[in-house]
Amino acid sequence: MSWGSTTKRRATLFPMATPICSISLFINVFLLLLSLSKGYAVEATNSYLHIVGVNSLLPPTACNHSSRVSNSLSLEVVHRHGPCIGILNQEKATDAPSSTEILLRDQYRVDSIHARLPSRGKFPEKQATLPVPSGTSIGASDYVVTVGLGTPKKEFTLIFDTGSDITWTQCEPCVKTCYKQKEPRLNPSKSSSYKNISCSSALCDLVASEGTKTCSSSACLYQVQYGDGSYSIGFTATETLTLSSTDVFKNFLFGCGQQNQGLFGGAAGLLGLGRTKIAFPSQTATTYKKLFSYCLPASSSSNGYLTFGGKVSQSVKFTPLSADFDSTPFYGLDITELSVGGRKLSIDASAFSAGTVIDSGTVITRLPPTAYSELSSEFKRLMTNYPSTSGYSIFDTCYDFSKYETVRIPKVGVTFKGGVGVDIDVSGILYPVNGSKRFCLAFAGNEDDGDTSIFGNVQQRTYQVVYDGLRGRVGFAPGGCS
Repeated sequence: MSWGSTTKRRATLFPMATPICSISLFINVFLLLLSLSKGYAVEATNSYLHIVGVNSLLPPTACNHSSRVSNSLSLEVVHRHGPCIGILNQEKATDAPSSTEILLRDQYRVDSIHARLPSRGKFPEKQATLPVPSGTSIGASDYVVTVGLGTPKKEFTLIFDTGSDITWTQCEPCVKTCYKQKEPRLNPSKSSSYKNISCSSALCDLVASEGTKTCSSSACLYQVQYGDGSYSIGFTATETLTLSSTDVFKNFLFGCGQQNQGLFGGAAGLLGLGRTKIAFPSQTATTYKKLFSYCLPASSSSNGYLTFGGKVSQSVKFTPLSADFDSTPFYGLDITELSVGGRKLSIDASAFSAGTVIDSGTVITRLPPTAYSELSSEFKRLMTNYPSTSGYSIFDTCYDFSKYETVRIPKVGVTFKGGVGVDIDVSGILYPVNGSKRFCLAFAGNEDDGDTSIFGNVQQRTYQVVYDGLRGRVGFAPGGCS
């Protein structure tokens, strides 16, 4: 039996003569039997449901600046294809990527992550199938922040990415090709603090430790290549990075890109928040102790924040980083269980033996096929009152809500090692397809259980996600954007 739905039409459930007390007793008994039959605790069924208006599941067309401001240093986070981006987005609304394009790029990123990881699963021969030049990320992420570079300071909008190490921005002169961006490109000749790195320096060797050492004359070069074909090539340099009037970092190592091509949505470059020595958290460790957090908003029409340093709230619950990912730029975690509608799914622990990467750039969470099958089956069982529709791209569990004003969606929970539970926000359970009232379960399965799971940004929405590099842990707290 599935949970009911609320439609535009009102049905008469009982004859008019039926006493109200009898109706109430009948409903209470029915809910009790339903909860017992499904293994739930004896409490209101609605505690395992999201009851929401269908229109609320669609992103508004106007920007809603609703995120809180942290007491410590915070940068505003906005989605690079949403209305809060303002003049950053050079694309017209009609040229914004479709759901098909977004999900295709997302799969490129997932494939690239899998190619860069050491094998923990059953199929090691699948690993390392893509080239890995220095600083390689996995396709452009969704969220951007604004920082200052140079002396005098010029502001640049950068994509922030927990799966990348080197920070880079487009520079003048542009050689061969560059893409359009919001601000004028960084001009090294007009900054008194810019300095190229020598090919013989220790810093160049540090960049080379993340890939292949490349030089032009005596200058150290970098190269990043993304799974969707985007790339940036240029000089490795140091520059003054400014986050606020009191947070200024001299001699910050970054890439000054002179050949750049790709789908970066008007952003000037990328802020690398990975785990390697050339990533932002390591370069600013003296000040921030490798501690940062963010909250991604419930929709692309709202703003979030990215915070560095500060105190950690007691509401944050931490799970340890997995040592199996220490040699990568990724933050590895361990999922221990999944739940749908308040019921723990019967999934053998071995299904998650390949580990999990939490990633700000992957859109949709990827699960081992064994685990995804259980999740999808239970979700379908609890959604049988709604008309299903054909699958879409990476999705196979989709629904047509065009005839409904309000729907009841079973809650989905993910538990990490140490009993750290994350109840996915309703905005992270169903994914709207091309702005219509067609929605799909916002999870997908990997090819096999030997592939690492990825906890994507849609499922991280509204949570404060805390990365504590020094203590080797990642934490979660609900209601992080409010």
